[in-house]
Amino acid sequence: MPDTTGYRVVQWTTGNVGKSSVAAIAKNPTLELVGCYAWSGDKVGKDVGELCGIEPLGVSATDDVDALLALKPDVVVYNPMWIDVDELVRILESGVNVVSTASFITGHNQGTGRDRIAEACTRGGSSMFGSGISPGYVNQLSVVAAGICDRVDKITVNEAADTTFYDSPATEKPVGFGQPIDHPDLQAMTAQGTGVFGEAVRMIADALGIELDEVRCDAEYAQTTEDLDLGSWTIPAGCVAGVYASWKGIVAGHTRVEINVRWRKGQTLQPDWKIDQDGWVIEVAGRPTVTMKVGFLPPPDFEATTLEEFMVLGHIMTATPPLNAIPAVVAAPPGIVTYNDLPLILPRGVVPTP
Repeated sequence: MPDTTGYRVVQWTTGNVGKSSVAAIAKNPTLELVGCYAWSGDKVGKDVGELCGIEPLGVSATDDVDALLALKPDVVVYNPMWIDVDELVRILESGVNVVSTASFITGHNQGTGRDRIAEACTRGGSSMFGSGISPGYVNQLSVVAAGICDRVDKITVNEAADTTFYDSPATEKPVGFGQPIDHPDLQAMTAQGTGVFGEAVRMIADALGIELDEVRCDAEYAQTTEDLDLGSWTIPAGCVAGVYASWKGIVAGHTRVEINVRWRKGQTLQPDWKIDQDGWVIEVAGRPTVTMKVGFLPPPDFEATTLEEFMVLGHIMTATPPLNAIPAVVAAPPGIVTYNDLPLILPRGVVPTP
């Protein structure tokens, strides 16, 4: 692996995750922010630091893609809400690597777009990597946990969260929230909206060296019995306020990999799913069976007076796995890469200096 200093970085968008990404880049001496893409015109020309609520960084946001690529960055940190295949192809075929949090692990959920991305990597000699906290980092932890077993029967990752105060209809409506509980297309909607978890199933199976016969999503739902005001939108009574999606990787009729997500909203849910602990529980069933709980707490110096400020921790956990992977991705052969293709990701440049 090359020296881990001075990686030239272009930040792509400054939404919630992008803001945490910029703050982390600015503090990390192994990374140099050289440019930033502005999705909305009102951000063009403004200092990136000011857009992200930190000190000015001397870098102005722009919507000029050609100008950003002309900077010859080592990597674009791609943090929009959803992937734009055309954008990625343009970046990758120019020879610039991409690390992303935009619902990408293996790319299988992109259909023919995955082939276009892979071909752009070949033309540009670049690499594409996607992660985040979940899916991504937590799934890699499950692979690490399996490293002490001489037999693995099944890997299960369970995610559970009360998302009442997570106000993001643009990402939650596509998985089924707010739809009538008897909507005929709910299952298909959830499978499409949570498809990146299916990609994570494929990544874990690949780490185990098994070929899956089927990757399937099974879903269950709970409804709110009263209108549920979520701030920017309302879920009417009788509509979905709880989603349980179970992604399974199946071989010869046996589920070998399973990723489950259970999300609930409000206090009027029926059935009243209990969320005992926000976070993740990993189980590697085998010899031995390994269990692991993954949660998070704010550090002692973390100051948050509002829920929105506390949620920054979630944005940080989403933003940092791709950032820490930059040295390995830059050194990787061209193509779509996952954790399975990279050496151990090292958190360089994150220990504060006295």
